[in-house]
Amino acid sequence: MPDLKEHILICICGPTAVGKTALSLALARYFDTEIISSDSRQVFRGMDIGTAKPGPAERGSIPHHLIDILDPDQTYNAGQFVRDAEVLLHQIFTRKKVCIMVGGSTLYTDAFWYGLNEMPEVAPELRATLKREWEVLGPEPLLMELQEADPETFARIDRQNPSRVLRALELIRTSGRPASELRTGRKAIERSYRIVKIALHDHRENLYARINHRVDEMMDAGLAGEVRSLLAKGYSPDSQALQTIGYAEMILCLKGEMSIDEAITAIRQHSRNYAKRQLTWLRRYQDMVWIQAGAVEQMAAAVLKEIP
Repeated sequence: MPDLKEHILICICGPTAVGKTALSLALARYFDTEIISSDSRQVFRGMDIGTAKPGPAERGSIPHHLIDILDPDQTYNAGQFVRDAEVLLHQIFTRKKVCIMVGGSTLYTDAFWYGLNEMPEVAPELRATLKREWEVLGPEPLLMELQEADPETFARIDRQNPSRVLRALELIRTSGRPASELRTGRKAIERSYRIVKIALHDHRENLYARINHRVDEMMDAGLAGEVRSLLAKGYSPDSQALQTIGYAEMILCLKGEMSIDEAITAIRQHSRNYAKRQLTWLRRYQDMVWIQAGAVEQMAAAVLKEIP
């Protein structure tokens, strides 16, 4: 391990299924350190298979933080993540020189790096109106409105997630400005440690093959049973946690609204769309170090070259 003169936070980003978890584990072992998850769904207990959480053995050998901290009927957001991560980093840096942050939730890492802009206050009446429009008219009219008013946000957000779509429209209708415009012009938060931003990428056909294989592994591991168990415990299919790729499609399957083959096809397609949005978002950062996905040893070696 190099003789580090400063504390370093290594942030590992990238599209779903690209190999972020494997790289984070390798680096955590090398630096003998701990991992902070920046995944917005791994915070929920009982959602293990569909969120591809590190297994018990991995979490037993390397301390992981912000995993399994809430029940699926609770909520979590970027502001809470930033506050929790800052507290954890303060603690970890008292005992370690390096910390690893890993996850696919680009909104969380962006909020951590740049903070959250002051957003206009949204009237409860507008929020209720938008929700009613979604329920009565369906998503298409609202998605068309978002695409016309804010194509940048439309391109990057999860359009299968009503809360993300409605939040963007709340800001547009309240301020008269695109949500993407409200988030621009920010400067990175000054911190007492160095941040190294790593983004993994792969050729499209390789990434899509990885995604398909990930979905097959989830199905073989019992994703349908996991979703059935969550619903049996009384968690609402409309909760924030279950409005997640993999879970939402399996809920429709369990309701009889699509076949298992249709659900698998939908999960694959939605995962590919999500990967595209993740990459679109990550390409905005000029200080991002891009590393070709591949063997863990090669990826780790490439990251270590960025550590003086």
